[in-house]
Amino acid sequence: MSLNNYQIKLLAAVLMLVDHIGTVFFPDILIFRILGRFSFPLFVLLLVEGEKHTRHFGQYCLRLLLLGIVSQPIYRLLFRSTLWNILFTLLLGLLCLRLVRQFPRWQLLIWAVGATIAQLLFLEYQAYGIVLIALIHRFRASTSWWTEWIVFHLSLLIVAPEFFIFQFPVIFVPFLLSLANHQQGQKAKWFYLFYPSHLFVLWLLRYVQ
Repeated sequence: MSLNNYQIKLLAAVLMLVDHIGTVFFPDILIFRILGRFSFPLFVLLLVEGEKHTRHFGQYCLRLLLLGIVSQPIYRLLFRSTLWNILFTLLLGLLCLRLVRQFPRWQLLIWAVGATIAQLLFLEYQAYGIVLIALIHRFRASTSWWTEWIVFHLSLLIVAPEFFIFQFPVIFVPFLLSLANHQQGQKAKWFYLFYPSHLFVLWLLRYVQ
């Protein structure tokens, strides 16, 4: 069994929707949040693929920026959050990916600076999100990579135990990543608009309750 990029987009969107429905309407039902933990790594995998193959890097960055700006008011109203939404995290990760491609000798510094910026600017997932992008960028079905992935997540048990419990299902994400066949599949023009659109619909549904 394998998944092309279009199928991964569908799966990531559905899992994100499940996560957000659980957050807004069923906060005490854990299965929504457990399933939702798999969405962000899938978006990261698509980001890595997108940076690698895009011919219009500037347009890619601008699309994430504009959609992030449009989504932010709805995001804050819906989740009552002071963080900047996930599109800003992905934008910063995209910039880091391109810098790492251009300056591979400086990749550790680039990722460290990116993680620090995400933490200081209170982007969603903060430093963890950027480190996750760095790890998935280097994804290999090897013992050394698996060791890095597991050690990184277990280290959260020390530095952020509550976050570790919340993110624990992500340890199993590489099994899902290994199904990617890196083929484009169908085009998904709806994909980026799905983020602000579904936030708005969920906000409306909660508002009319």
